[in-house]
Amino acid sequence: MNRTIDFNDIRESLGDSVFYSNEMAAIAFGDSLSLLKKMPDHSVSLILTDPPYHSTKKGNIINDKAFSTDEDFISWIEMYAVQWKRVLRPNGSIFMFCSSCMESKLENMLSKYFNVLSHIVWTKPNEPGYDGWKGKMKKEALRQWYPHSERIIFMETASDGNLNRSYFGNYLKRLRTECNLSGKDLTEIIGAYGKVNHGGAVSNWESGRNIPSKEQYVSICEALKKSGIKEDDLLEYEDVIRPFEVNANVEFTDVWTFPSVKTYKGKHPAEKPVKMLEHCILSTTFPGDIVLDCFAGSGSTIIAALKTHRIGIGIEIDKNWCFSIKKNIENATDADDVCDAQTIMKRQVYDKEPSLFNFEN
Repeated sequence: MNRTIDFNDIRESLGDSVFYSNEMAAIAFGDSLSLLKKMPDHSVSLILTDPPYHSTKKGNIINDKAFSTDEDFISWIEMYAVQWKRVLRPNGSIFMFCSSCMESKLENMLSKYFNVLSHIVWTKPNEPGYDGWKGKMKKEALRQWYPHSERIIFMETASDGNLNRSYFGNYLKRLRTECNLSGKDLTEIIGAYGKVNHGGAVSNWESGRNIPSKEQYVSICEALKKSGIKEDDLLEYEDVIRPFEVNANVEFTDVWTFPSVKTYKGKHPAEKPVKMLEHCILSTTFPGDIVLDCFAGSGSTIIAALKTHRIGIGIEIDKNWCFSIKKNIENATDADDVCDAQTIMKRQVYDKEPSLFNFEN
């Protein structure tokens, strides 16, 4: 597994749009949809992104109020979905943040391109009064439940012609069939009988219900080679398995309780907590994988990628934020300990160019 070649190919495809890059990170300036269309196929392991919600009242996020109808907004996101499917590796994953009111409409569209695996509810356990819901807000004025959460749609690449089967499932079934082995035959050869978290019968792997461990995958490859499959036709574990790893010490359910980012001077209006982004990355990628954020904002996704020893790529339409992200990356790269990434982002001082966009307050 060598993602450096993919990273170099991506930077080359983005050309003069690359605002800043080093050996582990890059930020591109421009319209993300246009730049996505330039990126190579199957080059990204994880898309972790936070598009405009089409729901806020302030005009402080580009494109958040650009659409007159929900249908226009969904059509715009669908253009991204087409490109996400193209640039995502066959064993890749997507986390897409969205508002609770748009989640169902977005999922209906996204399910044409991806397997939607989880609807994550991100609730924010901030101290009373911090965001108004326990403080000065008049509860009696509400006409619906206060939206104290956001949604994250978690998806995997879908194989063409079979949205419900994983990439590895199709891969294994194809090779097994070429060897004239039944699922039961292969299960008996490798001795995989219903281990709960890593394995189960071959039929479970092929259906996508679970995945083999790396040790089990080695046994699968050995069995397939003995049955006539050439070694050159077998992929590395990191290139065929969609990683997913959680445990009892992290957020392993579909309800997450990461505190939101408190206000500080220079904070992006849609900034997400780095700890939550780290959790997304660690759960669904291998070290060295490439993580893409199409709406980079403050650059917190790139910082989280650097902290977890992944390659981070961001696309941002506001040049002011490109300056900010560049400084955040430099601070993170120069720091001996990159553990306090949110502090890195708060302390940065950068030279701003005149704003490209004027927003209402």
